[in-house]
Amino acid sequence: MSAASELITAGRRLVDAGLSPGSSGNLSIREGNRIFITGTGTSLGGLDEADIAVLDLDGTHVSGARSSKEAPLHVGFYRRDETHRAVVHLHSPFAVAASCLEPWAAHSAVPPLTPYFVMRVGQTPLLPYRHPGDPELGRDLAEAPWMLRAALLANHGSIVAGSDMDDAVDRGIELEEACRIALLTAQAPRREIDPAQVVELAARWGSPWQPGLPIH
Repeated sequence: MSAASELITAGRRLVDAGLSPGSSGNLSIREGNRIFITGTGTSLGGLDEADIAVLDLDGTHVSGARSSKEAPLHVGFYRRDETHRAVVHLHSPFAVAASCLEPWAAHSAVPPLTPYFVMRVGQTPLLPYRHPGDPELGRDLAEAPWMLRAALLANHGSIVAGSDMDDAVDRGIELEEACRIALLTAQAPRREIDPAQVVELAARWGSPWQPGLPIH
């Protein structure tokens, strides 16, 4: 399947899941030294090949549509880790709501309430607020001092990376569910997974959850 076809399929899946209202959200895939990213103002549920932009790894436009203004976020994730091959940025309701709250901890805005969040997503820090499209968003992501493959953007939404587009989409859906559960339980005396069990789960599934560990 071509990169454009993967983006089109993923966009429909996210809209069907209720995670991309209106023309919000953007997706990208990295192939070699090129980034294929959804164009500005596009609806993820109605993408076609004409809606895809091609960038180089510095974010410079190469061909196709005018890219999303959020391209710096995607470039930041690809700069951070070359194993990331797909990025999903969403303005999904529960992730946006969680991004408007004070974070649970410095290394993760979302608490470890379910094993699936720890296993499939891992620690998810809250990055500082910047205007949508600000190039500094990409720098914040690339230089964040935690191991991560997902983050919340303050008062904005979520961004996740994966080894391929299906992986990134699944991770975005799981993060939205984790935010929903966190919000549903916020006003109750809740039980988080024991810290030692969190570390063991993360190690078993290869997900990032190592508070205080700097990036090497």
